[in-house]
Formats: sequence, C-alpha cells, structure tokens
Amino acid sequence: MANSFKSGFVAIVGRPNVGKSTLLNSLMGEKLAIITNKPQTTRNIVRGIITTDAAQVIFVDTPGMHRPKDKLSENMVKMAENSVRDGDVILFMAAPAEKFDIHPGDVDILARLAQVKSTKFLVINKIDTIDKGRILPITEAYNRACPFDETFPISALKGENLLLLRTHIMKNLPEGPKYFPDGMMTDAPDAFIVGEMIREKALYMLQEEIPHGLNVEITGLKKRADKEIIDIEATIYCEKKSHKGIIIGKQGAMLKEIGTRARRDIQRLYDDKINLQLWVKIKENWRDSDYFMRNFGFKTD
Repeated sequence: MANSFKSGFVAIVGRPNVGKSTLLNSLMGEKLAIITNKPQTTRNIVRGIITTDAAQVIFVDTPGMHRPKDKLSENMVKMAENSVRDGDVILFMAAPAEKFDIHPGDVDILARLAQVKSTKFLVINKIDTIDKGRILPITEAYNRACPFDETFPISALKGENLLLLRTHIMKNLPEGPKYFPDGMMTDAPDAFIVGEMIREKALYMLQEEIPHGLNVEITGLKKRADKEIIDIEATIYCEKKSHKGIIIGKQGAMLKEIGTRARRDIQRLYDDKINLQLWVKIKENWRDSDYFMRNFGFKTD
C-alpha cells in the first residue's frame, strides 16, 4: 500500500525583526523574502513551496505582529492573524532579549496563540548570539506562557537545527492534495518579487524616517522580442517632498545607486540583462488611504 501524501500551510509568525524572512529563505534555499534591519519590512504574505515525493509544505512568511499605527499596519497585523487561523502548523518565532526570558513584545501574541488549536512549534532564533546556558530558561518560560507541541532553538542565518525543524514540520502535516505544481517555489507574481527587491535596496540605504512611507509599484515588465533584455519600469512612492529629495539624492546619485543594487539581484533572478528605469513620486499619507492602499495591491476589507 502506497504511503499517503501530506500537504499543508505553515505560518511563520512573531514580532518584527525576529528573523521570519531569513528563516523562510534558509528553508527554501532561495531568496524569496526581502531582509533588512528595519522593523516591519515584510508587508505582504510571501509563500515558499517545497514539494517532495511524500509531501508539499507551503511556508507562509507573515508581517511582524505589532500595535498598528495606520491602515497599512492594521492590514499587516490582520494578514498575520489570518495566517495563524488558517495554518496547519504554526511556527512562532522569538529572539532572545537581553534582560528578559520572554520579550515583552511577545506576551500578547503568546496569549492569542494559546487559544489556537493547530500544531504549534516554538522556534527560538539567533541562538548563536547568546550564552547556551540561557536557552533552556527561555524555552521553558515561553512554554509556560503558551504550551507548544515542540521547541526548536535555531540559527536561521547560520542554518543551525533547520534540517531537524523541517523534518518535524513534514511529519506534522495532515494528509492532503498537491496544491501547487512540482517545481513551483512561490505563488508570488514576478512584479511583486521585483518590486520587493527594489524596496529592499531603498530600505538599506535610506534614513530611518523614510522606509515606512516607501512603496514600489512596477508599471512595466517586458522582455524584448529581439534581445535577451528585460525592460522594467518602477515608481518609488514616498509621503513627503523632503523624502523625495533624499531618495533621488544629489544629482540623482542615491536613486542611481538603489537602481544599480536592485538590478544585480533582478538579473540573478531572470538570468537576463535588465534595463531598469526608476522614478520617484509623492503620495501624501498613502498608508492611511483605502484608495491608495487598494491601488498598491493591499486588501482593505
């Protein structure tokens, strides 16, 4: 009798900057989600798909759970909460705090997770940054706040314990269908991935007050019929006139550098030459506008 096929959705949740996107990329062996040291970098659901002969796991990278300050952040938190509700396995990620066994930002999330009936794994990330003697007290404190089915201390950046984590995820998937075709690594459209690559480079290079007000819209993406060149047109939106000047930079130097760095990543994605044209426009307070949010592809229901 043939073994049954397993499949399911694995939600990666936690507060901002605990390494959720790094974990997704490491598990996939491919860069699907952008990574910066800025909080709330992930704004949309990013799915990574791994298919084997026995199983298909759909990892769901979610925006960091935090107290929302505008319509955009409300949307981000709602997406994360919906992923928890719909996940077959929940990976709750935490990173060690200097003075606490449980980070204060995790307390409310743990209380909500305690009500969830899905299989829940506690994933303590960045264990390479702390004394090994602290790991057990931290994991015990988190499990007292919310009983987890299993606990995994890991380093997503260095790959420590990831094979063990992936094996246990596969074991805990329910029997189910193959949701996506073999070989498909993500269901994100090309325009979304390209836009995120551009946004990542802008986030790295710009000042602290600008990143949350940035968004990137791909207005053109087409391969030339006669050459191995892909033409991409993109607009970087910001919320203030002063921010526009900073993004463009003196004599256009900042915008040019953002484009140069983004082009390198995009070329690795397509293995074609990339002709990237960037513009900068202002949309004041777009993060609190249902109209602009919908135009940028965010759900506002």
